[in-house]
Order: sequence, then C-alpha cells, then structure tokens
Amino acid sequence: MSGRKPSAGERAAISLDGRLPVMEGGRELLRKVFPDHWSFLLGELALYSFVVLLLTGVYLTFFFDPSMREIVYDGSYLPLRGVSLSEAYASTLRISFDVRGGLLIRQVHHWSALLFVSAIGVHLLRVFFTGAFRRPRELNWVIGVTLFNLALLEGFSGYSLPDDTLSGTGLRIAEGVLLSVPLVGSYLTFFAFGGEFPGHTIVPRLFSLHILLVPGLLLALIGAHLTLVVVLKHTQWAAPGRTNRNVVGMPFFPQFMTRTLGLLFTLSGIMALSAFLAEINPIWRYGSYRPDVAGAGAQPDWYIGFIEGALRLMPAAETRVLGHTVSWSAFVPSLVVPGLLFAVLYAYPFAERWLDPDPGEHHLCDRPRNKPTRTALGAAGIAFYAVLLIAGGNDVIAYTFGVSVNTLTEVLRAALIVLPPVSFMLARRICLALQARDRTRLLEGDRTGRIDQSPDGGFTGRHRPVRQYERVVMLVREVPVPQQAPDGAPRRERVRAAVSSWFYGDRVELPATERELERVAGVLTAPAHPRTPAERPPRPTTTGPVRRLVRRIMRRRRRGTGR
Repeated sequence: MSGRKPSAGERAAISLDGRLPVMEGGRELLRKVFPDHWSFLLGELALYSFVVLLLTGVYLTFFFDPSMREIVYDGSYLPLRGVSLSEAYASTLRISFDVRGGLLIRQVHHWSALLFVSAIGVHLLRVFFTGAFRRPRELNWVIGVTLFNLALLEGFSGYSLPDDTLSGTGLRIAEGVLLSVPLVGSYLTFFAFGGEFPGHTIVPRLFSLHILLVPGLLLALIGAHLTLVVVLKHTQWAAPGRTNRNVVGMPFFPQFMTRTLGLLFTLSGIMALSAFLAEINPIWRYGSYRPDVAGAGAQPDWYIGFIEGALRLMPAAETRVLGHTVSWSAFVPSLVVPGLLFAVLYAYPFAERWLDPDPGEHHLCDRPRNKPTRTALGAAGIAFYAVLLIAGGNDVIAYTFGVSVNTLTEVLRAALIVLPPVSFMLARRICLALQARDRTRLLEGDRTGRIDQSPDGGFTGRHRPVRQYERVVMLVREVPVPQQAPDGAPRRERVRAAVSSWFYGDRVELPATERELERVAGVLTAPAHPRTPAERPPRPTTTGPVRRLVRRIMRRRRRGTGR
C-alpha cells in the first residue's frame, strides 16, 4: 500500500460511511440506468418546477403577511395610496414594488406553478397512453393522480392568498360550491370561512395550507414516487436489445446527472426569462377584494378552468327535499363531475387489469396505436376536458369574437355531449389505420421514390425492406386475448368477457416469420418472481442498499451494547 494520506474529502467520506453506510447505497444509485427518450423528461420537468416553487416560495414567505386586517395603504404604488385594503393585499403590493427582486420572484413562482401542474398532467397522459401504469406500477399511478390533485389544491390556495378582486371572486365561487353540498353545506362554509363570507380567517388558513400541509404531502409523495421508480425500474420503448427484463440507457453518473442538471438550470432560466418578459397576475390592476365588487372577465388559472366551465355549462336546476334546497347547478359541476373524473383515473389501472388478468409484469411501453380502445378513451377524456376548459372563458370568447354568450354556451353544451364519442370513434379508427399501415410496410417495405417503367409502358414503384430497428418496434407488442365466458358462467364473468372482447377485439394482425415470433415472445417474457419460499433461490450475499444499511446499523448497535 502507498503511504499517501487520504485527502480531506476522503476522510470526510470515510467518517460519514462509518456512521451511516452511504457508500453502498450511493454505489447502487450511481449504477442506476435511465432510458434515453425525451418523453421521460416530463416527470423531471414536474420535479424541477417543484424545486423552483419551493425556493421562490420560501423567499416570498419572508415578506407576505396573511392577515385580513384592514389598513390604509401608504406604499410605493401611488394609485392605491390612502385606500383601505387588507394586510395580505398590502404585503403583496410591498413584495411587488418595494422588495428588491420581489416582483420577479413572484412571477417566477407563478409561472413555475403553471408549469408544475402542466408537467404532471402531461406526464400522466404519457403514462396512460403508453400503459406504464400496469403491473407492478399501479401504486405509482395512484400516487401520481394524488400528486395532481394536491397540485390543484396548492395552486388554488396560492392564488387565493393576495386577497385581490380576482382571488376573492374565486373564493366567492368556492363558497357557493360549499353551500351546495346537501345538508351540511352551511356548516362547511362557516367552518372554512370562520363565519359569514368573507370572514377574517380564510386567508390565514389557506396560507397554512399552502406553505405547510400541502407542500409536506407533496414532498412525501414525490419521495415515495421516486423511490418506486428506482425500485421498480423504468419502463422503456421497444427496440433491439431491450426486453421486458432489462433496462437499456445511460447510467446515473455521469451521463444522466449531467443531462438532468442541465435540464434544471435550463428550466430555471426559462422561468426567470418568462417572469422578466411576460407579466402575470398583476394584482395592482384588480384592486383589493370587496364582497360587493366582481371583476368583469375574471378567469382562474387554467387548471381550475374546467370546473369553472362545468359551472357555466350546467343549466339551472334545484330540488326541494325535506325542507332543504339542493342546488344541482352548483353541486353537480363543481363536486360530482371532478369527483367522477378522478375516481375513473384512480380506478382505471385496476379495471384494465380486471379485463386482462395477466399475472406478468409489464416494463415495455405500448405504442398508443397498438391499444386503440385505451387511446380512444384517452382522446374522449381530453375532448371532454377541452370543452369544459373553453367554456370556462365563454364570456371572454364571446366578447372577443362578437358572438352571443348564450349561443356560445348552447354550442358548448352540445359539444360536451357530441365531441367525446366522436373523438373516441375517430381516435380508434386512426389507431387501426396506423396498424394497417404498419402491416403494409412489413409486407411491401418502404417506398424509395424511384419508379421503373416496364417495356409495355407500365410503371412500378420500388420498395426497400423496413429497417431492422423499425421492424422490431412494430412487431414487439403485447396482444392480450379477450376473455371468454363458458356456458353457465356467472353474470360477472359474462360481463367481463363482453367488455374484454370490446376492449381487445379490434386489431390488425402483423406478418412475422416463425423466428421473429419466437424473438418477440422472448422479448415480452416477464421477469420470473418465485411465489413460494420453496421456489425462491438462496438469498444472495449482496442485497439492496436499504437492507444493507439496516443490517450494518443493527450490527453496530449490537457491538456497542455487547450483545
């Protein structure tokens, strides 16, 4: 051994590893393989926008006062000087005009919030359309949908804090939604607002929710989500060398770490540039909220727009039951519709597994065209959401284009009924057409652009065989067999067989040789996991980093106590 003394960094690492064995866990993490595809960056965009939100939010917390106590404003914004307004609104003005860099940080925070919700939503769409929610990732899908719910709550509580006319209008709508809950609506409203609207406690309560409770839940769930990603490994797109049992990509260090840090800095720069160039949420133009004032053309942030649109499209309807009035025009669009939407999202992985109870794991992404019914359901859901989102701004659209807002509302009501099934049928036919195109390419090859003329004057286009890479991408696909119900089966089994035949029945068969079929079957073979102790192999000497960490800590504890 050489006589070189360890450096200060090496000594610190050895000392830390002696107390908490991080070397072994770090070695496992550094060898973690990440697939190289742009679609996997969507989750990282959500993660890094959340990081920017935390940093800017901590800065803003130092200067924001969540009090609804009225004061006379004497700050730098001259048009409001001498006006009575709430302390929350005054402190937001102070951040915008008196705190150095305050307005920039406020706008970075707001733009990052919009990106955070958008990235989660698009990431969920990517997971849905590629089937990355299937076994063993059902729990991670549930966590992702919960993160989206919490992001909506975090966004709503955040833009309600300044106590300006726009946020106050949103709280007024929230009060109406709570009042529409049958039997207990008035109690919920008094509990939330601390009395009659607007009260003096809603902003402090939202502030605690915004900076403490919801961020804590987001941090915990993001940690659980990332842990499951590491433990369950990444999904990947089918390609030569990629199977259902391996992951092909780049190691965490140095390639992936370099790229992901570059993405973090790029995102931060774009958010800062957006805040510098594009004004967002100029509360000084709206004024402090007063219950007797409503701003014309008030619009919430886009992620709440679908609830606003549902409220505007729902016809007026109410029922008198046992001396209580049930306002369906507020209760159904604001609580029932979002509740059903998220209930479907939570239940979908388990419903699809019920239709195809394959016990194997799925680590290869589906091409959306190869699952036409799932893709069509997603397209119908997007159309439904888009109509509601457009309806959330029907007054602004009507004013901009000079049309009747009543006529536009009737058109959007019809579109809400017609567009989702039309989108479903159109998307399904497009998927089947793309499968047919793959079949034609496999049979005839790709056109070269060269045309030959025969001696009798005919013309024939030349084709070349499909590249091996593309051939593998097209042929590697899972083809579930629709469930069959035997004669005399219970009704539940007959229903499952009928729905399974509808879900998996339509597809285009792709031509393949016997050798190719064997290779595809080998690629799709799921990892084997013994189910009983007798089937399990002997425990290897190397285990996971967490288990090794626990064992080393316990050995040191026993050593210290003499046991």
